[in-house]
Amino acid sequence: MNAAVRAVVRMGIYVGAKVYFIHEGYQGMVDGGDNIKEASWESVSSMLQVGGTVIGSARCKDFRTREGRLRAASNLVLHGITNLCVIGGDGSLTGANLFREEWSELLDELVQSGEISEEAAQTHSVLHIVGMVGSIDNDFCGTDMTIGTDSALHRIIEVVDAIMTTAQSHQRTFVLEVMGRHCGYLALVSALACGADWVLIPEMPPEDGWEEQMCHKLSENRADKKRLNIIIVAEGAIDQSNQPITTDYIKDLVVRCLGFDTRVTILGHVQRGGTPSAFDRILASRMGVEAVLALLEASPGTPACVVSLCGNQAVRLPLMECVQMTQEVQKAMDEKRFDDAMKLRGRSFENNLHTYKLLSHHKIDAEVPHTSFNVAVLNVGAPAAGMNAAVRSAVRVGITEGHTMFAVNDGFEGFYKGQIKEIHWGDVGGWTGQGGSLLGTKRTLPAKHIDKIAEQMRIHNINALLVIGGFEAYLGLMELQAARSKHAELCVPMVMVPSTVSNNIPGSDLSIGADTALNAITSTCDRIKQSASGTKRRVFIIETMGGYCGYLATVGGLAAGADAAYIYEEPFDIRDLQSNVEHLTEKMKTSIQRGLVLRNENSSENYTTDFIYQLYSEEGKGVFDCRKNVLGHMQQGGTPSPFDRNFGTKIAAKAMQWISKKLNEFYSEGRVFANTEDSACLLGMRRRALVFQPVTQLKDEIDFVHRIPKEQWWLKLRPLMKILAKYKTSYDVSDSGQLEHIARLRAKDHSAI
Repeated sequence: MNAAVRAVVRMGIYVGAKVYFIHEGYQGMVDGGDNIKEASWESVSSMLQVGGTVIGSARCKDFRTREGRLRAASNLVLHGITNLCVIGGDGSLTGANLFREEWSELLDELVQSGEISEEAAQTHSVLHIVGMVGSIDNDFCGTDMTIGTDSALHRIIEVVDAIMTTAQSHQRTFVLEVMGRHCGYLALVSALACGADWVLIPEMPPEDGWEEQMCHKLSENRADKKRLNIIIVAEGAIDQSNQPITTDYIKDLVVRCLGFDTRVTILGHVQRGGTPSAFDRILASRMGVEAVLALLEASPGTPACVVSLCGNQAVRLPLMECVQMTQEVQKAMDEKRFDDAMKLRGRSFENNLHTYKLLSHHKIDAEVPHTSFNVAVLNVGAPAAGMNAAVRSAVRVGITEGHTMFAVNDGFEGFYKGQIKEIHWGDVGGWTGQGGSLLGTKRTLPAKHIDKIAEQMRIHNINALLVIGGFEAYLGLMELQAARSKHAELCVPMVMVPSTVSNNIPGSDLSIGADTALNAITSTCDRIKQSASGTKRRVFIIETMGGYCGYLATVGGLAAGADAAYIYEEPFDIRDLQSNVEHLTEKMKTSIQRGLVLRNENSSENYTTDFIYQLYSEEGKGVFDCRKNVLGHMQQGGTPSPFDRNFGTKIAAKAMQWISKKLNEFYSEGRVFANTEDSACLLGMRRRALVFQPVTQLKDEIDFVHRIPKEQWWLKLRPLMKILAKYKTSYDVSDSGQLEHIARLRAKDHSAI
């Protein structure tokens, strides 16, 4: 929430508005006085990394009464406030909408009682409201992710990862209760991210007899030498009769039926706390700026709206449409219309559930489709966190679809050397939380070894290829496709899933691994900035990875609150460096004590990290001193973030389903023969959806020399970073959200992730 508060304050000041803090939520608005204070630029410094909300939040009974709202209206008029930005859940937003609807009547009453003048009522005749959804439950319809959800997932996954090590030692079963009220999102996504054995959520009560099924599955897993069982329960989990399912009930059940050593862990308010994740900071910063733009563009007839995220895009939706739809979900669950409740939650929720079911249930031979093909999976390029989750997902979905899965070690190098072996369901257990690449990965390209690769394809009768990797994976796929004319063995369906920390793959806005790298950069920048607290004024110059792609430097800079980020895509010269130094010198003369400058490793041949460090040190003499840090390979390591685990899991599952479809399409007369353009594709996330794009068609979109796409969506975030760092710059509003209706949004949502 603090990132959103900071963005609203700074964007508001940037556009020339007076911005006020209302402390303690609606209670502060009702009580007035010192609770309503004007905000300054400096008042929101150093709050990006702070959890919770620094302006306070409180449940308010007074605001539910008309008298309370009357006092709130009087306090707003007193301060000349006619635009309100509300960050909260559906209750807070419903209250805000009611307040807006009553506004003119409240002003009339205040005029009659003599509290405000007729003139003041005229000046403040319209109240504009925009909402941002801040809730860890992610239970608000119309938005893919609410502010706080990703951070809560981080807390859950940290605990699950820690529990896994203790359970591995002791052969234990753990029952974990996670928050979420009547929404199972946190439970479902954390189950997907850690490969839980069983999950119980309110939207999908288990069928009668589930206890027996669950115990059977747990004992099967234990028999497969799995030392640990994890059951995740949403706090609102219910059975078919709408009766709650408690963690204690499950524990007693497992102990009674199986005799397993079972422990219960209730995570509670741990999930609400801690440092916000990089994703949440960026989401909240984007939403905060969008909220200010929405208020500026509002007219008396504009309905109150919420700014939200759909796929990778900011959208504006009518507030009450979203609230009504959110209430519809609860109504459907109360009436036991669970399928409707699931649909109302949105495609993203349905896809999560569908993927979880695919991966958790090992079909027996009788359930498996009969046409069996051989599919090979390999990692290519540098390792990225989340690759293993993608491999696990591909292997299990492939087996479920009836294929024989083969794992290739060490990329194309292992391929031509014949390091290929069959991989089974149990072999990929526990892979989701592992960093790096367990299959091994190399940057070797296939062109020089194409004959040997074709021979290995023939020896193992490989009918399809799934390549998970970075830019080398893309080049490799192009080389394989080009060699099809000489080698019939390569005429098989091939698909690439983007996985690289650099996020420089054409045809995809995001790559597996980039989110984990961003979190590593953000948490390191937080620590580095903290190291200077209480000392003299200091500026840190930090070098990030990414090759020639400035994604990590730019988005990391936005998440860490950087003053500047130097990247290759936006050329800079000595004059820019000079103005940045002057800008920082001015800032350091106020109460701000620390500066942060990020530099992409290949942003300039001559303006190196050392050069920039020396320049800043010299020019800042007497005002601030400098330190430099090269983050290096720590950006590539670490356990994958919840986002990367889920993104990897879902995108690989979709890729395998595409492979199955293509295999059936290209199978005739006892063999697979695929030689069309669309049989070698890249699966990428584009704005709101996952799309398959033929690799040859993406050629024109790439700068091959610098290994980056010619157009990159995140460059539009750069002015945002500059505005929040107090630079005078123009902000392109062409990409800002337009007001859409929730039903129309759903129609577009056909292949949402």
